[in-house]
Amino acid sequence: MDLIVLIEEMGIPVRILMLVLLVMSMWSVGVFFERLFTFYQATAQSKTFAPQVAKHLKNSEIKDAIAVSQAKTYRYSHLSKVVLAGLQEYQFQKDSGVELDKDDVVDSVRRAIQRASALTAADLKKGMGALATIGSTAVFVGLLATTLGVINAFQGIATTGSGGLGAVSGGISEALVGTAVGLFVAIPAVWFYNYLTGKVEYFNVEMDNSSSELVDYFIKKA
Repeated sequence: MDLIVLIEEMGIPVRILMLVLLVMSMWSVGVFFERLFTFYQATAQSKTFAPQVAKHLKNSEIKDAIAVSQAKTYRYSHLSKVVLAGLQEYQFQKDSGVELDKDDVVDSVRRAIQRASALTAADLKKGMGALATIGSTAVFVGLLATTLGVINAFQGIATTGSGGLGAVSGGISEALVGTAVGLFVAIPAVWFYNYLTGKVEYFNVEMDNSSSELVDYFIKKA
């Protein structure tokens, strides 16, 4: 059966569900490629950022390290956001003019880094909640279309008074298309979500490692 003819024979409720599934599919693909771009930029910029800031820290050039971390060149870098928070907190404590214990300074820096890590992790996950929702609900939307298609098939039987193929073919076609489209939308969304989750977990490990190294640096310096 021609696709156009099939769509024309669909009931209004099934057409609406197909439109919903189309929007869900476009949304999941859009989120995936937007996150891919963001993650690529984060990886590339962090690779450039790490040696730059390490060079300044090695020479105890805290303000220069802050300037590097604030550069727009590294605005996508997850490492720059975490390191910047620690550096700014340390510089703030030093510029405050209040004599603080070494442990207090380090604890303050650690808390600032933890807050920045949490915010950065949340930012990296932006849109992934939608992927999870689409992956878990698209199948059910398709099943709803399937159910309506079966109902339409039985209505065809009731209308014609016959259980022949002609009476039920339209409704069965709707049912099969609803299931197929639901799976077509859900499966890629689940793949996208799992792949992006793995990337976010890797970024979290990188941020944890950088945070630990920065705290160790301040413990030795304080």
